Amino acid sequence: MSETLSPQQRSKKPLLWVSMASIGMAFAGLTSGYLVSKSSLEGKGAWLDFPLPEAFYYSTIFIVISSALLILAGVALKQDANKRFAALVFGSFAFGLAFMVSQITAWLSLMDQGIWFTGVKSQAAGSWLYVITWFHWMHVLAGVIVLLVVMVKALSNRYNQSNRLGFDLAVQFWHYLGGLWLYLLLFLVFLR
Repeated sequence: MSETLSPQQRSKKPLLWVSMASIGMAFAGLTSGYLVSKSSLEGKGAWLDFPLPEAFYYSTIFIVISSALLILAGVALKQDANKRFAALVFGSFAFGLAFMVSQITAWLSLMDQGIWFTGVKSQAAGSWLYVITWFHWMHVLAGVIVLLVVMVKALSNRYNQSNRLGFDLAVQFWHYLGGLWLYLLLFLVFLR
């Protein structure tokens, strides 16, 4: 990066890292709580096993494609291919939206199976699944908003080789959210 950054701009990367570490700790707490709850309730025969909705697997494909498009967008930006850069950022944004919709589809599928977040018919296993995936979804919503801002700036040619900090920070955050989803999916597949 040939960008000359002010002290205020230089502070943005460490702030992002601290934020991502905080998010990671929150999810470590949630997944730990899930395991403790499962351990306690399984012994009493009160833990419900059910298949994960297929939409969770589709959403994984969407977020991986979205991240790949951002990598290609970074290459386009280095080559000063502004139209291609903007198109790739738009594609990443669109796949981010597809991820969000597929998560909603997964929750609707859970409801169709009679697995509820709360209420008389709810079970702890279902409630934990909703909480973990909803909490991640809210962070993805923040990431999609960031991608929207990056897309608007890309369409107005505000990024170039010497001015790309906002794009680079957005990419780091988005890849982090994608990696976090992969961790959560593997956790839910193998430790359920």
